[in-house]
Amino acid sequence: MRHFEAPVAASETHRVASVDALRGFNIFWILGADGMIWSFEEMSHSMGPVLGAIGHFLDTQMTHVAWEGFRFYDFIFPLFIFVTGVAIVLSLPRLVEREGKVRAHVRVLRRALLLYGLGLIYYGGISLHWDDIRFVGVLQRIAICYLFASLVFLNFHLRGIVVALVTLLVGYWALMTFVPVPGIGAGSFVPGANLATWIDAHYLPGRMWEVGRDPEGLLSTLPAIGTCLLGVLAGLLLVDERLQPQQKSLTLIGAGIPLVAAGYLWGLQFPIIKVIWTSSFVLVAGGYSLMLLGASHQIIDVWGFKRWAAPFVWLGANAITLYFINNVLGLDDVSGFERFAMRFVGGDFAALLDRVAIPGAGHFVVCTLGLVFAIALAGFFYRRKIFLRL
Repeated sequence: MRHFEAPVAASETHRVASVDALRGFNIFWILGADGMIWSFEEMSHSMGPVLGAIGHFLDTQMTHVAWEGFRFYDFIFPLFIFVTGVAIVLSLPRLVEREGKVRAHVRVLRRALLLYGLGLIYYGGISLHWDDIRFVGVLQRIAICYLFASLVFLNFHLRGIVVALVTLLVGYWALMTFVPVPGIGAGSFVPGANLATWIDAHYLPGRMWEVGRDPEGLLSTLPAIGTCLLGVLAGLLLVDERLQPQQKSLTLIGAGIPLVAAGYLWGLQFPIIKVIWTSSFVLVAGGYSLMLLGASHQIIDVWGFKRWAAPFVWLGANAITLYFINNVLGLDDVSGFERFAMRFVGGDFAALLDRVAIPGAGHFVVCTLGLVFAIALAGFFYRRKIFLRL
């Protein structure tokens, strides 16, 4: 087995604005833009049939599909894992060059463990009982995907990365399709009656997100690693010196289109389901991620239109930090930045806006101000070159 050496030029090892912007675009929705859409939908009820229809459509896209299907809100998490894979290619070669491959492996393991630990704290840590600890979750899945995708990147050539990706997706499909679930049989993909949820229900320790299943469960983490490896492949294309910048953008977009088509075609047999992260879901989300990265790269890095994307770049440079702050400072269903904004425009003031303006205006203003606070904090960090790393 040969070790992988990434073809990264010195100029390519610095931060890539389009990658930070895409990560920031992703976290933008989590930090308050989703609440703005939900509030707009409520406001649109009083704005006439056209705006009402637009509000309904946007609200639908900002809610998860109950089980099978794909909406924009289902795209946010896989996009973040995809960008994590891209970042692996942009950062690890420098680490190998500076500290050597053995130290790079140690640093990868340490980062993954720290991120996993943050995930435990994010969901309450051990503040309650052992059975209430959530051992899996968003940050934990990111940590696991980062760990295994980094190990593959550090130790395999391009062909090995592709083989690992195909093995994960096809292997997961084979397990879900041919391994019988006790009392149910093989090939079932319905809620509560499939192999992934059966394994979680019987072997996943601690607290699950829902009764009997968890969207970040054990078996479904395997194809999620595949999502991260798709990001690694995209990152390799970005640093390929043989391609001109515009060729990179077009190749990313061109690769994304057939990947989405293949995902929907595979979905005819292996349905597109985010909750169990089916292989078809990986292809659809990965294809859209490739297209979005290609468009972002073309607009920001090739054409040089960067000023409009500055807030996204700020958010993306400290995405995990902002995500963590938003939850730790939150309370119940109110996020941290939204809760802080309520100190200025919440309570009776928000209720007054609902009465004198339009129902939903109060919450819209709260969410907007909370997002402004998040962007301001991100800008503060960025201008002072504070990039909190694990």
